[in-house]
Amino acid sequence: MANLRFSQVLLKISGEALAGGKPFGIDNQTITNFSREVVAACALGVRMALVIGGGNIFRGVSDQAAGMDRASADYMGMLATVLNALAVQEALEGQGLSTRVMSAITMREICEPYIRRRALRHLEKGRVVICAAGTGNPYFTTDTAAALRAMELKAQAILKGTKVDGVYDKDPVKHSDAVKFSSLTYMEVLGKRLRVMDTTAISLAMDNKLPIVVFNMFTPGNLRRVLTGEPVGTIVQGGE
Repeated sequence: MANLRFSQVLLKISGEALAGGKPFGIDNQTITNFSREVVAACALGVRMALVIGGGNIFRGVSDQAAGMDRASADYMGMLATVLNALAVQEALEGQGLSTRVMSAITMREICEPYIRRRALRHLEKGRVVICAAGTGNPYFTTDTAAALRAMELKAQAILKGTKVDGVYDKDPVKHSDAVKFSSLTYMEVLGKRLRVMDTTAISLAMDNKLPIVVFNMFTPGNLRRVLTGEPVGTIVQGGE
């Protein structure tokens, strides 16, 4: 095992990130590039679980769901995360990495049910565990699912892979004077209403002293740099 800052982690990415430049769906080159980063990270000896959103296919609070019962829309969003999980599984295994998709909603014909002890055993055997269907409950986001699974699976950190290189005081795409934070406390994230993760996820991480690293997942080598302790992205920790 390499000299690692984090040896067991949960990586959270949005569904939109898998769409690449497309308005929706899955971009094959993007998912291939993402998979290469995960494979390289696992080659270091890291044990990794993934939580992937479903916004590229369906988001429960999107315009398409306007007027729909929130619970029904959220269940549709959960199913979208399963589609993404299966796509990521195919890409990772195509590059020689052993994986298991584990769903919070039982669908035994296509993936395993999420059982904590079984998931931990998969991690011990060097498999990447892809957690699908959120928490299995409506009204909870995949951010909250990521925080919950990270704690259940004894992760040392939540790594949030995004399309930007950290957390800014405002949208860097729209504002050229946006300022990047190298580090933040949980309370600063909540007080400044920064869009790191939703408030439930931040609160869970704070209560359990679980650091969150926000970084650009699509810069080659960045995931490896985060795991080996290089100053990449923004880290949220401390200051409870």
